[in-house]
Amino acid sequence: MLAEDGVLLREGLVGLIARFGHEVVAAVGDAEALKAAVAEHAPDLVVTDVRMPPGFTDEGLRAAVELRSARPELAVLVLSQYVAQSYAAELFDSVGGRGAGYLLKDRIGDIDDFRDALDQVASGGMVVDPEVVRRLLRRRRDPLDKLTGRELEVLALMAEGRTNAAIAAALTVTEAAVAKHIGNILTKLDLPRTAEDHRRVLAVLAYLRRRPEPTAQG
Repeated sequence: MLAEDGVLLREGLVGLIARFGHEVVAAVGDAEALKAAVAEHAPDLVVTDVRMPPGFTDEGLRAAVELRSARPELAVLVLSQYVAQSYAAELFDSVGGRGAGYLLKDRIGDIDDFRDALDQVASGGMVVDPEVVRRLLRRRRDPLDKLTGRELEVLALMAEGRTNAAIAAALTVTEAAVAKHIGNILTKLDLPRTAEDHRRVLAVLAYLRRRPEPTAQG
C-alpha cells in the first residue's frame, strides 16, 4: 500500500516496489484515501510520505500512527524530506518499534538500501535513516554533554542499527571496548539496559522522546 501525493514519484515507487517482489495493492495521494485503502485491502505494509494534502504538514505520518493504533501488526515505512519528531516517536512507540521505518527520500536513490529497508520493515524489523538520527541528536545537545566524544560516535552507530562487531570495525576498537561504551551511554542517559527488541535504536528513540519538539521545520 503506497501513499504519495507526487504523481511521478508515486508511479516510480509503484514500479520499483513491484521490482522488489512486492504486490502494490493500491497507490493513493492523500491521507484519507490511505486510511480508506488500508481498510479495504488490509495490506501487510504501508509506505507513506509525511506531507500529504490538504495541509501538506504531517498528514501522512499522523495517518500511519492512527493505522498502527488500530492494527499494531501493520508494518509502516515512512518517507520524508524532513524530520517530524513527535509523530516519529509515536510511530516507534507502537508495538516496540517492530515493523516500522523512517527514511529520508534521498535514501530512495540508493536502490539497494531502499530494497533492504523495505524488506526489513516488512519482516517486522526497524529501520531509521542515519541522517534522521543525526538531525534529531543535533537538536538535543545539552543532555549529550554527559557523553565523551567516543561515546557519541558509538551512540550514532548504535542508532544506525549496527552490531557491536560492526561498531568495533568502524571505530577500530575491540568489541569489549564497544560493549563498555554502550553500558556507559545507557547509564549516563538513564536508559534501560535490557530492551527486548532493537535495543540500540530503541535506546536512542527513548532518549529523544523525553523532550519532543513542539513543531517540525523543513
